[in-house]
Amino acid sequence: MKHAILATGAVIHAVTSIPSHAAETAELRETSRRVFERELPNVSGKSLIAVEVLYPPGTKIPSHTHPGSAFIYAYVLSGEVLSAIDDEKPRLYRAGESWYEVPGAHHRVARNASKTEPAKLLAIFVSDSNERQVVFSDANGAALRR
Repeated sequence: MKHAILATGAVIHAVTSIPSHAAETAELRETSRRVFERELPNVSGKSLIAVEVLYPPGTKIPSHTHPGSAFIYAYVLSGEVLSAIDDEKPRLYRAGESWYEVPGAHHRVARNASKTEPAKLLAIFVSDSNERQVVFSDANGAALRR
């Protein structure tokens, strides 16, 4: 996992890349970087984290969950993302569209719908401040950590 420092105003944020879920191959992979992280001053023990997820053409993220305390709001910034939470049917989300995930949800489908164009997503997490890991992959335990 690579780490860098990004300064935004007076706040310093860790920028993290999710390791490839197919690291042994030369396949393209999604990458993520934290663009904001702050403890909520009016909700003791909770933090807000914003993560930008970049999907190269044709890439997907294996099914996964988030911490049991995490409420997630996802907003498609560009391209098209196919997503399915729990038992819902996969749905295509275009730039400007969004969905949410309740605490304990299982994100079964998360992929770029295009084989030729990239897609970009902004995921906003509200979760317990002591959570170090925010993504738990069903496939191989790869995860995004704080």
